[in-house]
Amino acid sequence: MAAAGAGVEARPAGGGRFPFPYTPYLIQERFMAALYSALEAGCVGIFESPTGTGKSLSLICGALSWLRDFEERKRQEEARLLALEDSGQEGKKQLTSAEPGHPDSRDTAGEPDWVTAFVQKKEERDVVNRLKEEQLKRKRREAHLEQLRHKAQLKYGVKRKRAEEDETRRLLQLSREVLSEGAGVDVLEKLDHNEEELILADYESDEDKKVIPGLEDDDDLEEEHVTKIYYCSRTHSQLSQFVHEVQKSPFGKDTRLVSLASRQNLCVNEEVRRLGALQVINDRCMEMQKNKHERKSDEEKAGQKRRAGRATCPFYSYEQMQFLRDEVLAEVKDIEQLVALGRETKACPYYGSRFAIPAAQLVVLPYQMLLHEPTRSAAGIKLKDQVVIIDEAHNLIDTITCIHSAEVSGSQLCCAHSQLSQYVERYRKRLKAKNLMYIKQILYMLEQFVAVLGGNVNQNPNCQAVPQAGTVLKSINDFLFQSQIDNINLFKVQRYCQKSLISRKLFGFVERYGGPATGVKTNKNQNLAGLQSFLLTLQQGSGKEAGTPQSHPPVEAEMEQLRAASPLMQIEGFLSALTNANQDGRVILSRQGTVGQSSLKFLLLNPAVHFAKVVEECRAVIIAGGTMQPVADFREQLLSCAGVDPARVVEFSCGHVIPPENILPIILCSGPSNQQLEFTYQTRDRPQMMEETGRILCNLCNVVPGGVVCFFPSYDYQKQVYAHWEKTGLLTRLAAKKKVFQEPKKASQVEQVLVEYAKCIKRCSQAGGQMTGALLLSVVGGKMSEGINFSDELGRCVVMVGMPYPNIKSPELQEKMAWLDKTMPRAAGQAPSRVLIENLCMKAVNQSIGRAIRHQKDFASILLLDHRYGSSAILSKLPQWIRERTQVKATFGAAFAELRKFHRGK
Repeated sequence: MAAAGAGVEARPAGGGRFPFPYTPYLIQERFMAALYSALEAGCVGIFESPTGTGKSLSLICGALSWLRDFEERKRQEEARLLALEDSGQEGKKQLTSAEPGHPDSRDTAGEPDWVTAFVQKKEERDVVNRLKEEQLKRKRREAHLEQLRHKAQLKYGVKRKRAEEDETRRLLQLSREVLSEGAGVDVLEKLDHNEEELILADYESDEDKKVIPGLEDDDDLEEEHVTKIYYCSRTHSQLSQFVHEVQKSPFGKDTRLVSLASRQNLCVNEEVRRLGALQVINDRCMEMQKNKHERKSDEEKAGQKRRAGRATCPFYSYEQMQFLRDEVLAEVKDIEQLVALGRETKACPYYGSRFAIPAAQLVVLPYQMLLHEPTRSAAGIKLKDQVVIIDEAHNLIDTITCIHSAEVSGSQLCCAHSQLSQYVERYRKRLKAKNLMYIKQILYMLEQFVAVLGGNVNQNPNCQAVPQAGTVLKSINDFLFQSQIDNINLFKVQRYCQKSLISRKLFGFVERYGGPATGVKTNKNQNLAGLQSFLLTLQQGSGKEAGTPQSHPPVEAEMEQLRAASPLMQIEGFLSALTNANQDGRVILSRQGTVGQSSLKFLLLNPAVHFAKVVEECRAVIIAGGTMQPVADFREQLLSCAGVDPARVVEFSCGHVIPPENILPIILCSGPSNQQLEFTYQTRDRPQMMEETGRILCNLCNVVPGGVVCFFPSYDYQKQVYAHWEKTGLLTRLAAKKKVFQEPKKASQVEQVLVEYAKCIKRCSQAGGQMTGALLLSVVGGKMSEGINFSDELGRCVVMVGMPYPNIKSPELQEKMAWLDKTMPRAAGQAPSRVLIENLCMKAVNQSIGRAIRHQKDFASILLLDHRYGSSAILSKLPQWIRERTQVKATFGAAFAELRKFHRGK
């Protein structure tokens, strides 16, 4: 993975070299040096580098430089040991015993000298033999990958030269004709080197295949996991952006990289992709695989017609997936390129990419795949002695909590019970006693869960009113006792569900036999048809009576998807969650209206128990982000609870590359009419507060060019303020200077709004006139508060209305607060629950206000509308590069003067 000769090399504090595509900033050099040191020492690092400072490129060049040096040192050490073995030098013993893991600590005191010498000789021989074996495997793997890379280059060369294919054929024909006349050498010399490679691209002699003995043994190459870096981020777009940075970096041509994703993103079977929902796609994929394995026996049954549901996937071909694996390892590809390659080669990218994991040096994957142990195991990810980098980690705690929490509705419980009952009824005589026992246990648990919600599984849950609506929180043990399932071994039931794939069998059973779409209405199956009709009403979840016709085709299509999915899969997740330790989680019983609308939810309180497994196995873990403040949550809730030695934890935070004069953060304590700004739940709904906010924005729009982005605490409050402005005429005043846009709730509409917003700003800047740009009303924690770049004219000013504290009346948050107060020590005289609330608020603020400054030459003002931001406790939780330049203004006049001066100066 050498990167010599590419780009500019930075010199870190350690004296090493970092290949870089351009002259790095000083903060980038420091970031890479700190990252290199953390990886070398096997630390858990918390790294903060503001967006616009080249964080991704610093991560790539720093981490891959370490990996390159690590592999080189390993090769040199092995070469030294093998050289000593060959020369028989006396110093061999000392060097081999220095190798990590060498069993040199054997106590041979009291043994005869010849016994001690024999033991040492044997241990040394074992070490050298193991090193020789590893060296041979590595040489085989490197030679194999080099051949793959060469073939890939030839293949893409062929594609680029496809337009010249006819000319090449003509030359070949001419060469054959001349060769037959004895003058072949002169003609062949007319072909240049590239054309000769094109001609020979598809040819491979038997001798070429045997360059290295044993090279053809692909099994060893698949199973051995080389030292690698797992890089994960939150969204697929962020992962694709990271891969593009790798491609542009000095390591882009020599790094073996593989991108992992869900079936929803990687599936190339259009029939399956059209199903839309992830769970339905997963079920259908597994069903088609099962059919693939059973195809031979089915075909042997003469005269038997294949059912429509027994289709197999044409892309699930082992040979083609192996070919795709080779192509992935030969050249860095993002997810879109991987999908395109899968279509071209008729191979499944989802499984082909997994085959590439063992030999890859850099594995790019989403959070969920790495942080969820069952998903990790299913994907073939092995973390032992590997490096993990978690980027965009500001929401890491919430992500782990969400991944390991589970919720099931009363409708799902009843639906699963009905499906499983049908399954048992049909196959009772063919089920083994042990399987029947587990199925009966699951049926019993489903009955008890519905009973806890106040219902009966044998009645329509949408027609059963709950006896007493409300929310009740239970410990895991209390819930198990209340539902009377404490005598059932949930670990064994969980293993049965995993091995038997019972949820997928139910999916196949309902789809093939007696489902609503099949129209089974014979007298023999009258009861079954009734159950299926009942199932349909459960899945609609709308409280309608059975047999109510659906008038809208989209709804019918959605119902088809719901019919295809097995609700038992969701329930399996809930059962798995109940196996957590009693103190690490809570069960929330939410009784709302009817049993069908009620739900059971498992809430994980201690995310550290799941993160601890990652930290324990890995050589080093790096938690990185543009805004990691406040970091206390990571240290206390995640690392301390995970049992990480504080000495192993390192922190690194760098400033921004922009000059100080390019940013103006202001905390505004009062508005134009001297109304104190305090947007609490009690005061923010007052008309004068909403009017004061409108007046502030009107004044801003008079002096700020381009785009202004204003963040509100919630969608509801944004709508409320907007409606009040319409009523009072403030909206008309705003629209005179800036066209007003609102953030939509639907994700599908976000792109359209952003495009119109950008077009409006560009049009106003070119045309001039009274209209100076656009005003975008956004929501903290919404689609535009993370991952969207309001660079340059798109965000010359960012306004934060109030402090977006979370809803402390939420049962989940109340339980989390109580758990923290019980388990965590007080920090600086503050209760841990209070610290949590402030940290959640400020993390959201920091993410939102960081949308504006995106590169070195960008500039923007930041306006925080609430006097509470001025307190030292809150101010300390702003990012350092913003906090150092923040001004607190008691009056609007002083703040407005500063803003006008700043923007006129720019």
